[in-house]
Amino acid sequence: MAETLMKEIEERMQKSIDATKGKLAAIRAGRASINMLDGIMVNYYGNPTPLNQVANLSAPEARALTIEPWDINAIKDIEKAIQMSNLGLTPNNNGKLIRLQIPELTEERRKDYLKLAKKEDEDGKIAIRNVRKDINNKLRKMQKDSDITEDELKSYETKVQKITDKYIKNVDELFVKKEKEIMGK
Repeated sequence: MAETLMKEIEERMQKSIDATKGKLAAIRAGRASINMLDGIMVNYYGNPTPLNQVANLSAPEARALTIEPWDINAIKDIEKAIQMSNLGLTPNNNGKLIRLQIPELTEERRKDYLKLAKKEDEDGKIAIRNVRKDINNKLRKMQKDSDITEDELKSYETKVQKITDKYIKNVDELFVKKEKEIMGK
């Protein structure tokens, strides 16, 4: 039973890492990335639909994104969704394709994005620590129910802490990479 918890902790912490990686990827870093458009929902025939499910997204240049709708009738809805997003980008449409020019980031804007990345970094660490807390509580309950001994509990708690440290380090590495990307280093 306790070994099952060890597998569970790895899976749950990896999901936290993946979620953090996705959130950090969506933060603008000066270069065009289709990940910037993650989270944009288009009102497609009355249903909120992710942008990547109604159009082909690409980054043909370092400072440009193109959005090619599969249904030309959706082009106005896509434009509206982009304008309503917090990206601060103005869509240009030629009737078949939407182009987004990515402006150069100002120093102030870079610092704002860095704060946002730091928040996502902290959220990732909190999620990992919550997994640790949940697993440790389950282990303590097992010890209380006499499923494992006191010594086994200590041993498992040590393993849980080592796994937690490893995943916290992974989140830190993701943040450092994103920081360099945002600050243009």
